[in-house]
Amino acid sequence: MPRGQRYYPKHNPGVDPKYNSPVVARLVNKVMMKGKKALARSLVYKAIEFGAKEKNMEPLEFLDLAIKNVAPVLELKSRRIGGANYQIPVEVRRERKFNLAIQWMREAAHKRKGMSFDKAFAAELLDAVNGVGAAIKKRDDTHRMAEANRAFAHFARF
Repeated sequence: MPRGQRYYPKHNPGVDPKYNSPVVARLVNKVMMKGKKALARSLVYKAIEFGAKEKNMEPLEFLDLAIKNVAPVLELKSRRIGGANYQIPVEVRRERKFNLAIQWMREAAHKRKGMSFDKAFAAELLDAVNGVGAAIKKRDDTHRMAEANRAFAHFARF
């Protein structure tokens, strides 16, 4: 570890009270705005339950499938080499896959106009399970850009 840097253990949000799941607890924390956790929790529960009922699945199974479908495999990192910036494709770590998937689904739900957030988030989760929607498009665009910049992958080893 470089001098002057300290290691801080990752904060574990625990489990949520309803599903007893750390995934749902982290999702609630990502959706929460201005410290309103009870509101975020109720919105997430409504969205998960509505989507799971539509697909006739268990709520946690439904959520895991949606996150798995949206999670990217590759992403681009900028690297400055010899005065030029290169977009280098790199594999995404497991923790970051989850964070990116949730972030993309949350942003896509916020962009849906004319409906409440829980309905918009449920629709985005359903789209993710079905392999369509804005979050899936974002993942595909990221993969397409990584594939296009595959020629620079050898710079990742520096």
